[in-house]
Amino acid sequence: MFDFSVTFFITIINIFILSIILRKLLFKPVTKFMADRARRVQDTIDQSEKDRTHANDLLAQYTAKLKTAQTEAEAIIKDARASAESEAKKIIDESHAAAEQAVANTKKQLEMEHQAAMAAFRKEAAALVITATERLVGREIKSEDNLRYAEMLLNEVSSVEAGKD
Repeated sequence: MFDFSVTFFITIINIFILSIILRKLLFKPVTKFMADRARRVQDTIDQSEKDRTHANDLLAQYTAKLKTAQTEAEAIIKDARASAESEAKKIIDESHAAAEQAVANTKKQLEMEHQAAMAAFRKEAAALVITATERLVGREIKSEDNLRYAEMLLNEVSSVEAGKD
């Protein structure tokens, strides 16, 4: 039935030796290569994960800085607007004050010119009254009379003028 021959044992020994040789020369280097490759792939995955985490951290930092910069920019713009409005109000107030001062000065100057014109008018009117009175009376009027008539005339002119205003 079973015939065990020497070749059978030699074949088994050859297979055993061949498996040891293949294991030493082929399986171990291939296994080591596969393990190294798996380790490198895992290291690459781990490094990629670290890089992604770092990138997310940087993104969060930059987003926070951007929000801070936007807030600061809005505050600067708000301050600039408030400053500009304040400056504009100040300029407008100064312009109004200068205009009011100019109007007051002009009114004062007009009043002074009006008074000077009235004084000149009174003098001329007094001289005309004296001249007219002298012609009517036909003689020269004394100084005391001149003063009294002139004052009466000026009072009448002033009362008439006051009635017009």
